[in-house]
Amino acid sequence: MVNPRTRVAADSLGDGLQLLRFTGALYCRAELTAPWGVEFPALEGFMMLPVVLAGRCVLELDGERHELEAGSAALITRGAAHRLLSAADASSTPLFDIPVEQVSDTYEHMRIGGGGDRTLIAYAALQVDGPLSARMIEELPGLIRIDSWDDGEAGAFQTVLRLLAREAESIQPGGEAVMTSLADVLVVQVLRSWLRTSDPAATGWLAALRDPHVGRALGRMHARIDHDWTLVELAQEANMSRSAFAERFTALLGEPPMRYLAGWRLQQARAELASTSDPIASISRRVGYSSEASFSRAFKRHHGSTPGDVRREAPRFGPAALRPAPSPAPRS
Repeated sequence: MVNPRTRVAADSLGDGLQLLRFTGALYCRAELTAPWGVEFPALEGFMMLPVVLAGRCVLELDGERHELEAGSAALITRGAAHRLLSAADASSTPLFDIPVEQVSDTYEHMRIGGGGDRTLIAYAALQVDGPLSARMIEELPGLIRIDSWDDGEAGAFQTVLRLLAREAESIQPGGEAVMTSLADVLVVQVLRSWLRTSDPAATGWLAALRDPHVGRALGRMHARIDHDWTLVELAQEANMSRSAFAERFTALLGEPPMRYLAGWRLQQARAELASTSDPIASISRRVGYSSEASFSRAFKRHHGSTPGDVRREAPRFGPAALRPAPSPAPRS
């Protein structure tokens, strides 16, 4: 029989993964023949996911080398610079110096190498979006590696891998949409596998999600951010007394429940201001404020700038911005 507390913790972690948001940035199908090597630059605010679909390669990250074979996926959670190589002693070329076939703004094909052993890689660079996504990533290791062709507990992961490999082997109509969707699914599968098998931390956001009581309250808080929550209601969601809930919540997250809620509302509002053109009044209502004026005052106290300032200063870049613009042609 499944322990109800285990089920609640798993559901809370699932809720946390549903709140993990990405903006599709760059997807690449790379067909490589030895010797070859590609240098990937650091991309702050991104996750990178190389998936080896055929052959093998070496991932070099933070001075360490990792052998990857068909069925291996390596999630680089904080966008660190790294190299993928046909062998440890192979030379490499910067990513943006390699010619590619641009299928769309978000999807490209790469073919390089010396004609030797073949490796097929699907690669995704995904921009992390939203305050909860950033908070989760802070608590993840810099590299999460999964080798799951033969992992009996990773049936869903294997299924997605095989579908991705099939699409990558033969370019067909609609293949771009299929591969990009599967890559997004794989990121969540990798994180789910790591969360299921990793040793739980004693404190922090992920530890709070795992907690059968606090995790339930967090899930409700995140799902209904516009609700006028009270400490009594949250304690009831956690099936705890008010004092015990407040003490447990603060021990795990380092701040009391109502302060966490207020801060998260304002972080969520900042993310929406930067990524949407929705009216400030609409955003303020969505994050639980009854008036735009009270929202603006709280926002400035928390962030040190007004909602309008954040909107004006928000970086506007998308997938095409990852690759440097071509140099202008010289004038004759």
